[in-house]
Amino acid sequence: MANRIRRFICIASALALAGMATAAQAVTEIQWWHSMTGALSDKVNEIANKFNASQSEYKVVPVYKGQYDESMTAAIAAYRGGNPPQILQVFEVGTATMMAAKGAIKPVYQLMAEEHQPFDPKAFLGAVSSYFSDTSGHLLSMPFNSSTQVLYINDDAFKKAGLDPANPPKTWPDLEKDAEKLKASGAACAFTTGWQSWVQLESFSAWHNVPFASLQNGFGGLGTRLEFNGPVQVRHIKNLGDWAKKGLFTYKGRKDEPLAAFTSGECAMITTSSGSYANIKANAKFAWRVATLPYYADVKGAPQNTIIGGATLWVMKQKNPDMYKGIAKFFTFLSSPEIQVDWHESTGYVPITLAAYDLAKKQGFYQKNPGTDIAIKELTNKPPTANSRGLRLGNFVQIRNIIDEELESVWSGQKTAKQALDSAVKRGNEQLVRFQKANE
Repeated sequence: MANRIRRFICIASALALAGMATAAQAVTEIQWWHSMTGALSDKVNEIANKFNASQSEYKVVPVYKGQYDESMTAAIAAYRGGNPPQILQVFEVGTATMMAAKGAIKPVYQLMAEEHQPFDPKAFLGAVSSYFSDTSGHLLSMPFNSSTQVLYINDDAFKKAGLDPANPPKTWPDLEKDAEKLKASGAACAFTTGWQSWVQLESFSAWHNVPFASLQNGFGGLGTRLEFNGPVQVRHIKNLGDWAKKGLFTYKGRKDEPLAAFTSGECAMITTSSGSYANIKANAKFAWRVATLPYYADVKGAPQNTIIGGATLWVMKQKNPDMYKGIAKFFTFLSSPEIQVDWHESTGYVPITLAAYDLAKKQGFYQKNPGTDIAIKELTNKPPTANSRGLRLGNFVQIRNIIDEELESVWSGQKTAKQALDSAVKRGNEQLVRFQKANE
């Protein structure tokens, strides 16, 4: 009898310990699919680790799923397969597509209200929140890595060419003159650009207060049509095409591929995302600085304001409603001033909240790091107009691919700027019509 009792106690103890172990392991895992690479990926992992260490109920697991278009395609496939991620990072041009996928997403304003998390849309920078809100002002996705376009210059290359890096080119004609001197000094690549459609057409149009599309660039409804083949845009693309022939502008790729040509020292100037700051800081072996995006001074109203890029975090519909509580808690953590200031100062992305911007100023970050507030100044340069609020176009991923193809035909000398932009508008409008018919 005594042996039986001892065996019973042992078994009971083992079961109790197993139960305790199971309880200790019962952490809800939240998959966060993202498109960050290099130093940005490291920072994403750091944020997730900090959140995981701050509580014991949830574990955020960042998963790199390729570039933005690739991760969005993967998430759609996962949703159709019944196993979507909890959080999906989607670039700004995917906003209209995500908005149309109403059955697949959980709007952030609803999530935060249902889970009783503190959430005030007015706490976010206006340029950020307005881009990702519906017509009633409800924020549909959580702002995260918001950026805009800036000019980076290689100080050492400027000095070698007899130029003053403290006086970077303010206008596009100024940039052309500097590029000529840089080339004459032996620079293999005087100027390049990342994200050519976003920088040289989308934000270029906003910066010069000319329409990219009708109906307030798509904010006014599904019937929008493209209009970026106007005289200001044609003039600019023609200039870039002429500079390509002269060796002043060197095309290095559609997305962020050109950044490597700048950080290696090959290209002396690049227009690209303010969010490239972290990678440049980590990889450039020369003195460099951030400067304001150039403009054409003879265009009335220029410069206006730039538009944001980057991405937000969308919540995918979940079969298990318990997931939502953890996602909401993570979003509260993510948008806290301390986390946002660290993200902003480390990466070059703008602080998404007014509190984070104020904290960065109080800490003296902008005084110690000149140029790091240029992106914010560009976004808030003037109150947004119908031409500069942003873009909300269906099938925009496909439209960007079309624009890239047509711009490449200009850089290679196969088409004139007018021919290429007219063709891009015609082909792009076909995509808009297709999207409109599918969502009316």
